[in-house]
Amino acid sequence: MSGDSLMSGSLVVADYVVFALMLVVSAAVGFYYAWVSRSQESSTDFLIAGRRLTALPVSLSLTASFMSSITVLSNPAEVYCYGAIFVYFGLAYILAMVVISEVFLPVFYRLALISTYEYLELRFNRATRLLGTVLFIVQTILYTGIVIYGPALALSQVTDLDLWSGIISTGIVCTLYCTLGGLKAVVWTDVFQVIMLAGYLAVIIRSVISQGGVVTVISDSQQGGRLNLLDFDINPQRRHTFWTTVIGGTFGYITVYGTNQSQVQRYVSCKSITHARVALYINLLGLFSFLLGSVFAGMCLYSVYKNCDPWTAGLVSAPDQLMPYMVIDMLTDYPGLPGLFFASVYSGSLSTVSSSINALAAVTLEDFIKPYTNMSEKHLFWMSKGLSFFYGVLCITMGRLASVMGGMMQAGVIVSGVIGGPLLGLFTLGILCPLANSKGALSGLVSGLAASLCVSLEALMYPSPPTMTRPLSLTTEGCNFTTTHSLNWTTTALPTESSSITTAPLQNKNWHSPSYLYFCLIGAVTSVSVGVIVSLFTGKEIYSVAGKHHLTKNGEKKVGNINAAFCDTEMAFTGSIPTFIPSNGNYFL
Repeated sequence: MSGDSLMSGSLVVADYVVFALMLVVSAAVGFYYAWVSRSQESSTDFLIAGRRLTALPVSLSLTASFMSSITVLSNPAEVYCYGAIFVYFGLAYILAMVVISEVFLPVFYRLALISTYEYLELRFNRATRLLGTVLFIVQTILYTGIVIYGPALALSQVTDLDLWSGIISTGIVCTLYCTLGGLKAVVWTDVFQVIMLAGYLAVIIRSVISQGGVVTVISDSQQGGRLNLLDFDINPQRRHTFWTTVIGGTFGYITVYGTNQSQVQRYVSCKSITHARVALYINLLGLFSFLLGSVFAGMCLYSVYKNCDPWTAGLVSAPDQLMPYMVIDMLTDYPGLPGLFFASVYSGSLSTVSSSINALAAVTLEDFIKPYTNMSEKHLFWMSKGLSFFYGVLCITMGRLASVMGGMMQAGVIVSGVIGGPLLGLFTLGILCPLANSKGALSGLVSGLAASLCVSLEALMYPSPPTMTRPLSLTTEGCNFTTTHSLNWTTTALPTESSSITTAPLQNKNWHSPSYLYFCLIGAVTSVSVGVIVSLFTGKEIYSVAGKHHLTKNGEKKVGNINAAFCDTEMAFTGSIPTFIPSNGNYFL
């Protein structure tokens, strides 16, 4: 690194052209599907594409929406700071997809639900459904704020891109194609945005060439302790070990792909359950590609800056800015390539935000509007568009809150885990525990939420010490410049993410919060455990499932709920509405 390295770099016209082209193509997809579907005024077509999509575009959309800006920016920084043990998430992907394919997908697909949370009313009662929907809305808006604000902040710190110009421009384009084209536009724009990975690969290829090859990158990572793959410590307080990444990661990804409306809405839009399953497993290949790419990008980061860490030298203010910094440092001699990378970052944001907007519109329409109104299909169609526009504006506005959430990756996992874990427990209770009733479901959901909130608040108040997080050493010994921004050390351990929080009482604590990856597991297990216990003590209830998913109590007597997924039934379809025909002639367990 030379002495004239700057805190921010300049982009040239070619970079802005590439970036603008990404936005134009994304918007064009929305206009196209708005035009071709102008004669279709169905909310079902708008929200789940009429259940006519095939496996390949859906799988690419699943992958693209998972590949948010967090993947592009934060995952390499995670490997740079904490090592490649991150790669064990690959095992979590496999375990999660098998569970989802065999347990959750059959339930949601055969019920043909637009809102995942409608299942909770079928299985328990309306109060459970509405609470689940509210929690999903809160979780999604918070997470989307991180996805929007995080990359804009990181890029604005190391380039001359204006923070709010980046947020507003991408937010407007995203809202535009979601509002105009619905799920079809979202899915096909995601397919285009997967192609934008070329910008990500350009950075990796350039850094490998500059370092003299892949072998050099791997050797540097090995010598720097980044290939820390043999950590099998079972201590749940450790931030990343084999067990925390595999166990905690599995529950986290089951939450994302098994019960989250944004992902479930995609695979229920497939033309058959076989297409839905194939989409999940093709998506698995995409997840592996992104994981390996982000891990290797982190290794490239370390190889390039092993002797002069930009963070401890004060050239960047957060690890999330390391990838953009390397782009400006290495690719400015190649006009258009920095723009291609930044386009890939923002396309990652677009894919995730568009998924969220479409999902938020779907659950709001299905759970809060349809059951209480008698709108015509035409009015519901226009209401869907209005809701997409409303949530687009709201997500952009909420982006500002993400500035207090810390590192992007960990903040995203915490938000998903704290709320998603109890929801996972609730769905698991309904699908796998026939004895569970509505009292147990509500009690379990509230208890799981309280448990996951408690551990997350403890983690914020009392951050785990370096003995638990195990940050790897960084150095500025090879820097040949003097900067007033530089910290007063040459070799240092990485500061913890929550360094701004007072931690004086920490030294007197023998117990610290578990790894953030276990927050989801804690919420899910608490929900199921409390739900089962309360159900055993309060007895059973009965509801029947008939016709258009309407729940009808059997008189006033409460003696058990039908388990819509695992009771002895066959599925009969009349048009698009499934009706349960029990093979034993009895609607009740």
